[in-house]
Parts: sequence; structure tokens; C-alpha cells
Amino acid sequence: MNPDFKSVSEYLASQPESVRRVLGRVRSAIREAVPRAEEVIAYKMPTYKLHGNLVLHFAAWKHHYSLYPATDPVLEALKDQVEAYQVKHRTIRFPLSQPVPVKLIARIAKVRAKEVAQREKANTSAAKKR
Repeated sequence: MNPDFKSVSEYLASQPESVRRVLGRVRSAIREAVPRAEEVIAYKMPTYKLHGNLVLHFAAWKHHYSLYPATDPVLEALKDQVEAYQVKHRTIRFPLSQPVPVKLIARIAKVRAKEVAQREKANTSAAKKR
């Protein structure tokens, strides 16, 4: 069953206690790194947006949790740090059995927030030129 969650808290509450603790740390790392991000559910996953633009999603799986999207700027900026994890199809997988890399997750969130802000600025500049 894949319910339609109405909030990130509801999503977390649906997880087993051990997973809930892990995801709670992931959530806190993202919220502290990007405090102005709006927290919503999108594609049935916890999602963080700035000015309506996607910053990050996270989701729990059987043996890992994932962060999305692992864009080129994220992978380039944090190459040495993310190489310890499985990166595939714009997704970074973190094993549930390992400690949560809170600092890395915060850095990923900050790189994504910067990327979103730069894209938004470029779009605004392009619109003014028209």
C-alpha cells in the first residue's frame, strides 16, 4: 500500500521507529541547512521547495533512504564525500544501517538551494530582457 501522505510528519509516523529516527535526522539537517524551504509532500515523498522550486526529496526504502535529485552541481561540489555512497540516476542512497551523515546532507541541501536560487535569478534576468 502506498498512501497519500498529507505532511512530512505523517510520512515519518508511517515508518518503523528505527527508520523514523534516521529520517528525523535527515529532515532536521535539511531544515537547518535551508530554513526558508517549504516542507511539502510531492510524489508521495517529503519534499523541500524554495519559491515553489524543488530543492530536495527524500524517501525511505527497505535497506536505505535516498535523496533526490543528485544534480551535476551537487555531484561535482561534493564528489569526494558522496563517493562513499551509491549514486545512480540522480539519486544518492544512504544505508539505514550506517550513521546519518548530517553534515553531508546539509551540504547537499545548501548546494541544491544555491542551484535553485541561481536558476531563479537567471530566469528573472531572461524575463526582464524580453
